[in-house]
Amino acid sequence: MTEFLTLGLVLGLSAGFSPGPLLALVISETLRHGVNSGLRVAISPIFTDLPIILLTLLILSRLAQYDRLLGLVSLAGAGVILYMGIESMRSQAMTVDAGSSRPKSLRKGILVNLLSPHPYLFWLTVGGSIMNRALDRGTADLVAFLAAFYTALVGAKVLTALLAGRSRGFLGGPVYKTIMRLLGLALCGLALLLVRDGLNLLGL
Repeated sequence: MTEFLTLGLVLGLSAGFSPGPLLALVISETLRHGVNSGLRVAISPIFTDLPIILLTLLILSRLAQYDRLLGLVSLAGAGVILYMGIESMRSQAMTVDAGSSRPKSLRKGILVNLLSPHPYLFWLTVGGSIMNRALDRGTADLVAFLAAFYTALVGAKVLTALLAGRSRGFLGGPVYKTIMRLLGLALCGLALLLVRDGLNLLGL
């Protein structure tokens, strides 16, 4: 179970802190309408990702006997994770337009997440591969992974909203860059684990 808790925490923190449409919306809503608006955006993945996870689990249940196909999914996931790791290590300062608009923060967060390809790509490759391994060990490991992932994901975005509310310079500062580089290194390590699993499933 410890392995899947660690995977969930690392992937969740990386997804939570990585620059992207949802993080930009967290910051912009915080700067426009206050921390509470940013927090509403931060929790939006809880509402949008469940159907994607259920779809992924359904697909996995149909592919349970096809080790080679699952091996290819694992290798694809490794490629996605490696890309995320490299992008994290290359992260620079992030700027967000803080114009004015009516606060409908939770609705905006849900729409941004639903229309973004990132959650679908993540769960059908990286998340799917890890959930498949977790299911092989038992439901408790799957629950541990998902709980750790969403605690870290939402927690990172909540922390970003709180810091953005106190200091606009956080995303351009050395602390943020250091966090992203460390997470990037961790992701590259996870990519190697997925490559190993993929090769094992392919019988190589």
